[in-house]
Amino acid sequence: MCGIVGIVSKDNSNVVCDIINGLEKLEYRGYDSAGLAVIDSTGLRRLRAVGKLENLVNKLKINPIYGTIGIGHTRWATHGKATEENAHPMVTKDVALVHNGIIENYKELKADLSQKGYEFTSQTDSEVVAVYLQMELDNGLRPREAFRKMLQAVRGTYAFLAIFKAQPDIIFCARNKSPIAVGFGKYMSIGSDVGSISANCSEIVYMDDGDYAEVTKDGAKFFDNGFSTIDKPRVAVTDDLVNLGKGEYSHYMIKEIMEQPSAIRKTLLGNEVPKEFFDKISRILILACGTSYHAGLVGKYWFEKYLKLPTHVEIASEYRYRSPVIEDNTLVLVITQSGETIDTLEAMEYVRKNNNTCCLAAISNVLNSAISRSADFVFHTEAGVEVGVASTKAFTAQLTVLAKLAFCKNPELLNQLQNLPMACESSLLLKEDIDKLSCRIKDCANAIYLGRDNLYPIALEGALKLKEVSYIHAEGFAAGEMKHGPIALIDDVVPVICLCPSGSMFDKMFSNIQVAQARGKNIIVFTDSMGGKSFDESVEKIVLPSINQELCPILYSIPLQLLAYTVTVLKGEDVDKPRNLAKSVTVE
Repeated sequence: MCGIVGIVSKDNSNVVCDIINGLEKLEYRGYDSAGLAVIDSTGLRRLRAVGKLENLVNKLKINPIYGTIGIGHTRWATHGKATEENAHPMVTKDVALVHNGIIENYKELKADLSQKGYEFTSQTDSEVVAVYLQMELDNGLRPREAFRKMLQAVRGTYAFLAIFKAQPDIIFCARNKSPIAVGFGKYMSIGSDVGSISANCSEIVYMDDGDYAEVTKDGAKFFDNGFSTIDKPRVAVTDDLVNLGKGEYSHYMIKEIMEQPSAIRKTLLGNEVPKEFFDKISRILILACGTSYHAGLVGKYWFEKYLKLPTHVEIASEYRYRSPVIEDNTLVLVITQSGETIDTLEAMEYVRKNNNTCCLAAISNVLNSAISRSADFVFHTEAGVEVGVASTKAFTAQLTVLAKLAFCKNPELLNQLQNLPMACESSLLLKEDIDKLSCRIKDCANAIYLGRDNLYPIALEGALKLKEVSYIHAEGFAAGEMKHGPIALIDDVVPVICLCPSGSMFDKMFSNIQVAQARGKNIIVFTDSMGGKSFDESVEKIVLPSINQELCPILYSIPLQLLAYTVTVLKGEDVDKPRNLAKSVTVE
């Protein structure tokens, strides 16, 4: 979602270029406008632009601004369309503010401010906060008192940064359900994403819900929601927090696809499961969104088969709205790439409030994220920074952790997991074959993905990957359900992408493919050498390495990612930043 950056120079140098660099690191989150504000000798200066960040950079070339303190923002439209008037920062005569989140009571605040004679130039909820601050300044309050009074007046989710003309050496910031971190290093910095500020920091402080901070060139003071001073632990910045760029690759997505064998190896080295972890567990509840939800669906197959524990998988954004019953002795396992997904955080909070006997565990790619800090146990996916909006290496790392959990009492399968990275490396060598295959798909309007057993969730994930980056409408189905509706879509044009490795489900899946082949000519089968012998030249085959069928969900995810990537590049779309999507969903 929206990204925010704030910088205070330690040596009175211009911070504009560093703010732009920070905003560039946030582009992957998704946005439709960008802007920044600084304080110079004349007061507040602001510049905004609709569209790509380069539009803001071009404006800066024509109308350069300078300042030793400033805030920047990339906006993903919620209240109000993507226009310059609705772009952040929101500025009044004495204050500039950026905001990530939703102000739930903005209408009543706006009505009150309008009645008092204040005017608005945007349709955003965020401008109401800036105008409220201006009102309190007009009432004679100093910036600190005005900011604190505002925090008591607003309801909703937020990460706020504000600078005041009357106090040009402080950035005021606060967090509630929207991520924010403070960096110590070359300069004092604040970011909604650690990656946006980590390159120039040696240490990071993660703010928690209810925290408020005042940041100057000399450091930062932190306060709780009662405005009492608190100490916050600093975390050293390590390589896994720093976005190291695309390197030799043309896009982040292909770079991250290629990094999967390494990510899986690193994830296998850690995440040891305590022997007694499941001793008092009678059932498992998995909460996740999007791609992480698909990982959870695979986990359900594994947990029930190898741990004999009833497992339910819920979409986190729906879970707390249906008054679910949470039974005692339940392991609640949340899965998240960013560790900041608002729906998953809210689902965790619901669990905490309604059953304090549950064990809350998290699988996260960001060790010090809000979800990691809230969980009783954390299993860390060692995927490193993932920039591409479409999750790839984080997904297979999540599956790797789920496999280690599910197979913790099965030494043979745990041992076979060690062969997985090499098999994944071999699957990446299929890229040229998949490149050729992509030409058959790039001009299609629809696609069908079919899988059975633990590959059904991978059919869902493969379809999601294709539609989120290439904009081709794709749906995944359990192959046995094909006759219950999806078969009506099959013709000679629609690609039917089938996951069919040899193993216990091969005959069933082969039969489903024959049904599809009788009705269409664009049948594509992902299989292994044994399974491939059963298919003639009338179907397009991609032959993957042979591997234990329980590990196929991880291996078969990779060529589907490559397929989505290549199709998107052939179509000329922005594969790393697909339209309307955000990497981390921090607003409901």
